[in-house]
Amino acid sequence: MRSFDALLASKPVDTRAEIGAYEHLWQQQSTNTKRLAELFSANPGRLPSDLVEEAAATLAAAEVVAQLARRGIHSFGVRIYGTADYPERLRDAVEPIELLYFLGSWELAESPRRIAVVGTRQVSPEGAARTRKLVRGLVEHDFTIVSGLAQGVDTIAHETAINAGGKTIAVIGTPISEVYPRENAELQRRIASEFLLVSQVPILRYGAQSPRWNRLFFPERNKTMSALTQATVIVEAGETSGTLIQAKAALDQGRKLFILENNFSNPNITWPQRFEKLGAKRVSSLEDILTELP
Repeated sequence: MRSFDALLASKPVDTRAEIGAYEHLWQQQSTNTKRLAELFSANPGRLPSDLVEEAAATLAAAEVVAQLARRGIHSFGVRIYGTADYPERLRDAVEPIELLYFLGSWELAESPRRIAVVGTRQVSPEGAARTRKLVRGLVEHDFTIVSGLAQGVDTIAHETAINAGGKTIAVIGTPISEVYPRENAELQRRIASEFLLVSQVPILRYGAQSPRWNRLFFPERNKTMSALTQATVIVEAGETSGTLIQAKAALDQGRKLFILENNFSNPNITWPQRFEKLGAKRVSSLEDILTELP
């Protein structure tokens, strides 16, 4: 008997229908990442279109395409679970996503060395310098730099990778049609056109609800960012930073987690020691990472 994955991969897939069905599911009351993951877990071997009436999926798909067109996006890509080009490593997430959108070159997501460099939005001058030094060294060793396009460490990581002649992927917490923060509009445009921009955020749901609820998409994207990469490096983070969600996800997914040494000497935080006990690695130099990721 064939596995559900093999069965799905052999089914004909109408991309537009799957987009519409997935967006329609997200429009249902009280839907969130966890409940959708439970829905698909309870219906193995099913595509989104198997769970939604055709008329509803068609209507939602048309609205998605129209919204993206109004933002100047007339061409984009998707990855759908059950198709051959879906990244199987995403299934390592506790609540894996069924569909994601992207702009740019998907080949970067398949590059042999992918590492996330993340940290606080309110990065210190020392943290900024450490980020630049680390990313330059990683680029020299042909790593693709992945981050979340947020202020602080994320922005510095992306910009440094580009300026060093490297490759970068942004996994964002908004739809591909939105920009956050606003000051990163040009950086996001460049990543989308020259590198790779990835989003799992449903376009219609995002536009229909308030910023208060849309904030919940940011921690979910951290889990996806971890799943897409081989390792995560935390440069600098506070005790309640959203970065720690990615730290936990990395360990849960069997990914390497690296924490720069400076975090362990900060008397105001305790999370570094906690994650070290769970398997994270202290990093004093680039060589510490290269040894773990030969």
